[in-house]
Amino acid sequence: MRKYILPLIACAVSFGAGAFMASDDPKKPITADLTNAASRLLGLEFSEAERDSMLGNLNDQRSDYEAIRKIDLSNDVAPALYFNPRPAGFQMPQGASSFKASPIGKVALPANRTDLAYYTVAQLGELIRTRQITSVELTKFFLNRLKTYNPKLLCVITLTEELALEQARRADTEIKAGKYWGPLHGIPYGAKDLLAKKGYKTTWGSVPYKDQTIDLDATVIQRLEKAGAVLCAKMTLGELAMGDVWFGGMTRNPWDTKAGSSGSSAGSGSAVAAGLLPFAIGTETLGSIVSPSTVNGVTGLRPTFGRVSRHGAMALSWSMDKIGPMTRSVEDCALVFNAIYGPDGADQTVVSAPFRYAPVNSLKGVRIGYVKIGFDGDYSTKASDQAALDLLKKQGAELVPIDLPDLPASKLLFLLSAEAAAAFDELTRSGKDDLMVRQFKNSWPNEFRSARFIPAVEYIQANRVRTKLIDAMYATLKKAKVDVYISPTYRGGNLTVTNLTGHPCVVLPNGFNAKGLPTSITFTGQLYEEGKVLAIAKAYQDATTWHQKHPNL
Repeated sequence: MRKYILPLIACAVSFGAGAFMASDDPKKPITADLTNAASRLLGLEFSEAERDSMLGNLNDQRSDYEAIRKIDLSNDVAPALYFNPRPAGFQMPQGASSFKASPIGKVALPANRTDLAYYTVAQLGELIRTRQITSVELTKFFLNRLKTYNPKLLCVITLTEELALEQARRADTEIKAGKYWGPLHGIPYGAKDLLAKKGYKTTWGSVPYKDQTIDLDATVIQRLEKAGAVLCAKMTLGELAMGDVWFGGMTRNPWDTKAGSSGSSAGSGSAVAAGLLPFAIGTETLGSIVSPSTVNGVTGLRPTFGRVSRHGAMALSWSMDKIGPMTRSVEDCALVFNAIYGPDGADQTVVSAPFRYAPVNSLKGVRIGYVKIGFDGDYSTKASDQAALDLLKKQGAELVPIDLPDLPASKLLFLLSAEAAAAFDELTRSGKDDLMVRQFKNSWPNEFRSARFIPAVEYIQANRVRTKLIDAMYATLKKAKVDVYISPTYRGGNLTVTNLTGHPCVVLPNGFNAKGLPTSITFTGQLYEEGKVLAIAKAYQDATTWHQKHPNL
């Protein structure tokens, strides 16, 4: 076990992650003086008699922690406590799922094959369905683009070329035999490299795990394979799902290759924006789909918590991790989500709820909320965000101002730190966290260490406040009578609040900033109502051309 020399010691009764001695002998008994120092860390005060009375319990509990640490707890072992985002009084959507895509119209191969790089999933699917191009041809096209531009963008960790060509050949054989599985059949894609695939490394973007293999296929990958999609690459992510810096460097933004692509779904956002893949899978705990979608100018869907199985995915926060698609258009997000959602029996947080999607012909009379405080005042993307509101009005939507709950959501984020520290407990105790690339105060090694001092009682209390936040969000949307609301992506607190409450959102391009880089707007929906938020976001996107812009490589 790593030896910690600290000026203060946290008492074991307060720190669920365990107590560390202010001595290089971790078995030295805890003393009353140490509990006094520890209590000051918590802002608590105990009398000398109270401190003395605790010593037996503290030493016994520390012994219990040491016994538990001898049990192998790999990252895939979830705690026996499952987060439930449903507020009191909430009624789950009922009925059957249904999916109606927009009419695709006639799609033809471009005179310049390079233009295929920026076709949507739906367009490419139609080319394959009508046999204007084979999956093998399309797969080779995107593999070549990945090989050509990855040295500049650093968006790929592992190219799965052999697998991709095998899957593409199988798709062509099936389609030729009249067995067409749908719009993803034969379509190349990439998966963030925290999703396991047999026969390939799953590195989590991190030095200590760069040679790791996991002998299973993540549920999301299984379901995409069932839909006939072709896995071409494992995409970069910031180490252990933070930022855009991984063990191979910083993933680049194709709009400005001197800049990073944001994270943690860094490679997924960069590759889709650059036309290296039609779609990619990302994950979000606190902005990891929303932020790289924004920075790279792509469209992302962050589903409701508990909609998509995380089986075979790296765990960072069991109560906040979510998996979703990053694509060129809102409807592409719907097509991919339609293939990956639903229970699998492995991730116990996933619930059964229908997914009903159909484009809307008009927004006339549709009530859409907007987070008023987010749009108020002057800020750098004010013009683009205001233009989005104006366009929705022009489309006939009734805009309803809403206020997010008056609770300190940002003060609850130590919940993420505590769960992440537990997920990577062994990394901290072994000292292998020293191998990680980023070693700043706000990077994971220090966050994991600091989280050892989060009291178990305060963790539970914060989750109780989270319950109040969930109930307050439900009351807010019910009172406003809106199923969907819009907010600036980074203003008004919506990103933090909704990642804690588990609400779904669609983030999509809405302009460019003064530096010529993409900006975005966020549509948020009711729990389990991805179909509604996708339909309204699509209606807005169809009236714009921002998603049709692409960087010049």
